[in-house]
Amino acid sequence: MPPAKQRRRTPRQLVRGVRRRTRRAAGRLRRAFWRSLQLRVVTSTMVVSMAVVAVLGVFLDQQINTSVLNARLRAAMSEAQADRIAVLGFLSQPAGEPAKQSGDAGKSLQSGGDSPLSQATTALANRAGSASRYSVIICNRKLPGACFGTTNIDERAVTDKMRADVVKQEPGKNSLWYGDLHYKGGSEPIPGLVLGARLDTTGAPQVHNEYEIYHLIPLNEEEKTLNAVRQMLVVVGVALVLLLAAIASLVTRQVVTPVRLTRQAAERLAAGRLDERLKVRGEDDLARLAASFNEMAANLALKIHQLEELSQVQRQFVSDVSHELRTPLTTVRMAADLLYDAREDFDPMAARSAELMQNQLERFESMLADLLEISRYDAGAATLDIDSVDIRDVVLRAVADSEALAERHSTRFDLRLPGEPCMAEVDSRRVERILRNLLFNAIEHGEGRDIVVSVGADRDAVAVAVRDHGVGLKPGEENMVFDRFWRADPSRARTIGGTGLGLAISREDAMLHGGWLQAWGMPGEGSQFRLSLPRVAGAELRGSPLPLVPPEVEMRRTWRGQMTPVLTPAAVDGGHDAD
Repeated sequence: MPPAKQRRRTPRQLVRGVRRRTRRAAGRLRRAFWRSLQLRVVTSTMVVSMAVVAVLGVFLDQQINTSVLNARLRAAMSEAQADRIAVLGFLSQPAGEPAKQSGDAGKSLQSGGDSPLSQATTALANRAGSASRYSVIICNRKLPGACFGTTNIDERAVTDKMRADVVKQEPGKNSLWYGDLHYKGGSEPIPGLVLGARLDTTGAPQVHNEYEIYHLIPLNEEEKTLNAVRQMLVVVGVALVLLLAAIASLVTRQVVTPVRLTRQAAERLAAGRLDERLKVRGEDDLARLAASFNEMAANLALKIHQLEELSQVQRQFVSDVSHELRTPLTTVRMAADLLYDAREDFDPMAARSAELMQNQLERFESMLADLLEISRYDAGAATLDIDSVDIRDVVLRAVADSEALAERHSTRFDLRLPGEPCMAEVDSRRVERILRNLLFNAIEHGEGRDIVVSVGADRDAVAVAVRDHGVGLKPGEENMVFDRFWRADPSRARTIGGTGLGLAISREDAMLHGGWLQAWGMPGEGSQFRLSLPRVAGAELRGSPLPLVPPEVEMRRTWRGQMTPVLTPAAVDGGHDAD
């Protein structure tokens, strides 16, 4: 069969794909930036260095540019002054009648005759040498269009605005312009400066016409020099920034590497490798840090070892005492049963004492059983007897065991079970014990209101939720609910008479299954405990088919415009203690 045709993506989809990839790349770069101290230091150094180099480069460029142009301008003004004196000398020579001189002057400007002005222009051209040094244009203000220039300078280089500005100036004073110079036969204009002035004819009364002289100095060589200097500044600036970044990287690496090694050693120490130590090199601050870390690790290992020994002794003591108490407790139990059965033959005081002893022995036996179970968990000896069961049947058995206690507290159970079987591979004995603890806890704190028991299942997990409408929980108490012997209200007397280990054992049972035992509570709203278990033994639990927050509470929050905080599956929420 031919391969399936790939669906062509629209331009909008392509743009979205590019944006998505760009955001991902930016996110990876941002994470790398904030996770690496060395990268942040090098980046900061480069940014600051670039700013400093840019400011210094602009300052040096301006200073060099000003120095080069001022030197060129001073030389041009000196030459222009000498040229004006020379031109006045040529124009002051006797040349016949003034009218004839004026006519000859106009003729020489246009045709290049042998007049004094032509001789002056030729002398100026010889003094300039070449157009690369400077060029001169002399104009007669009384004869429009009568301008004559040296070399191949184009008269367009002198604009009408320049001539108007020169006319307004006093004779002998220079006007300065920066612009483009045009040459005959040249395709591109050349940057340059123009010095213009009126000739001061007060010392030559025989010169009747007013003349303007313009010196045009090309700056192409200076422009090339300045461009070369700018390129050199850029190259040196980039090299300096890279050099500073390399130096910052090297210096930072000398500090970051020991810190990174210390972090890795701390992580291994936190993972339980108490023999982890750092190498101490030198006598500087980092060496003292490594020595302090090693001393801390040694003291921590010693304390942990001592605590482990103490904990082992305590666990062994609890286990031994619990086992040793079973024999005398059995004997006392047998005697108490005989007394309890014969209590009708006793006087009222003795009969009441037999009843009290029977109740306390039952509580003592329950506490002893819980202590033995806790000692098994502490010793890591707890195991599961896995079997495929219907969670609904387990729930019904737990509810049946709690019916008598519920009747004494005027409490009813509201069962919400699915119509289809909820099969799961669990230890039914332990799961039933978890549910009994949750039901006893709800009866104890439900204040006689109905208790809702819900069962849910999906493809991967099953869940049971026990909801009461009692006193609820205060903020922060949910983090302590599964601690051993913890009570939500120490001043409140237990009415059931439990040991205070019920929820602690229940959590251990849930964790042994690879499941979660979570709780939610709010003052005045009651509480809800949720047990979530994987359908297949050993599978990873990723979610629960039942919500942790009751739906009616979530709905009221939505109506009031309140946002419910997101609860992660791994979070362990609060509740009260179970008896």
